[in-house]
Amino acid sequence: MRARTLPLSRQRSGGGKPIARKALAIAAVVTLGTGLLAGCADDGGSDGDGSSSDSEGKTKITLGLFGTMGFQEAGLYAEYEKLNPDIKIEQNVIERNENYYPPLLNHLTTNSGLMDIQAIEIANIAEIVGTQADKFADMSKAEGVDKNNWLSWKWQQATTKDGQTVALGTDIGPMAICYRKDLFEKAGLPTDREEVGKLWAGDWKKFIETGEKYKKGAGKDTFFMDSPGGLLNAVLSSEEKKFYDESGEVIYKTNPAVKDAFDLTAEAAEKGLVQSQTQFQPAWDTTIANSKFATVACPPWMLGTIKGKSKPEAAGKWDVAVAPKSGNWGGSFLGVPKSGKNVEEAQKLVAWLTAPEQQTKLFKVQGSFPSTPGAYDSPEVTGAKNEMTGDSPIGEIFSAAAKQIPDQIIGPKDQIIQQGLTDNGVILVTKGKSAAEAWETATKTIDNSLDK
Repeated sequence: MRARTLPLSRQRSGGGKPIARKALAIAAVVTLGTGLLAGCADDGGSDGDGSSSDSEGKTKITLGLFGTMGFQEAGLYAEYEKLNPDIKIEQNVIERNENYYPPLLNHLTTNSGLMDIQAIEIANIAEIVGTQADKFADMSKAEGVDKNNWLSWKWQQATTKDGQTVALGTDIGPMAICYRKDLFEKAGLPTDREEVGKLWAGDWKKFIETGEKYKKGAGKDTFFMDSPGGLLNAVLSSEEKKFYDESGEVIYKTNPAVKDAFDLTAEAAEKGLVQSQTQFQPAWDTTIANSKFATVACPPWMLGTIKGKSKPEAAGKWDVAVAPKSGNWGGSFLGVPKSGKNVEEAQKLVAWLTAPEQQTKLFKVQGSFPSTPGAYDSPEVTGAKNEMTGDSPIGEIFSAAAKQIPDQIIGPKDQIIQQGLTDNGVILVTKGKSAAEAWETATKTIDNSLDK
């Protein structure tokens, strides 16, 4: 599918080039073969000095990443270094994208402090394409790159109107619901994945109703869902329109779908169905390890997070059910800033890391759903199993979800709006604020950020 691109709009309100996306059908089964490491600021050991060689005289290529993208965990760096003995790879990882992206923009603006390769999250790709494309090398002209290796909409998301491709796609995120079978059983709910999916089929309100049944049966020791932010994101990801309209105007305050999603999440918070936690923070990690919640919105890569944060005895206790409505959560890109000292070598590495063969390996370890169709028929993908969910047909579930993902406009300030609605919005309801108070706080925070 070809993604729609929109004209530049109001700069002060975050106008840029929103992009539509739609995933294609995918036949695959997720495997998480090894443990994962959480990202941290010094993960990978980069000194960040921009030097182009190490003490052994090798060319050093540095990557700036966010979260656990899995390249190191899947052994891809070591494999590439073995294939290219004169190359040394180092990564610098920041756990949360909202802490990673603002410094990246600053480095791009000043044209300094950049790594040889920089990751870009899907919520930020429109802004990078619309305002920072001149700072990146054109990956469409890089050695070994063929646009036909990628889903057409994924390629287009990172491509300007004049054909420059600022970054290559890594993964996509068709979404389901991961749930703990043992906690569902304790609460008196069905545990079979098909029966579980029927509980909330087609309606997020039914999901909340299921949460109320869970709470009644499970008591106070656990929560139905991991976080208000996770629920809000899941609901919004299944809507065709979210924060921007087709002309590039910000509509999050006037779009009924956004307010409905906010109010539904606030209702879940008021009823004690979601933890008072922010995803991907240390305290949230601990609740996974201690089995404190029963469900989480779950694109394939979330299985890697669950694996990495869980205790060994949790293996096999998870399962995956169809979400109330399909959506897409996540999907990243790798770009090469022109200011780097090793642009050509960095482009070669990006092309290799995002090739179908490597996306297959990453999928096997990390659960990152490939954006390269060439990976879908590989035995490693079709024949894989997932330690956390046993014999669940995860690939079938995610494939079905991928077929149903709506075209959705992505705006340049999606990340700011999303964070405002969660970290400065629905989370407040779990701390005693009313839904109205939380909405007012969130919108003021967002508007102040958009006006800067």
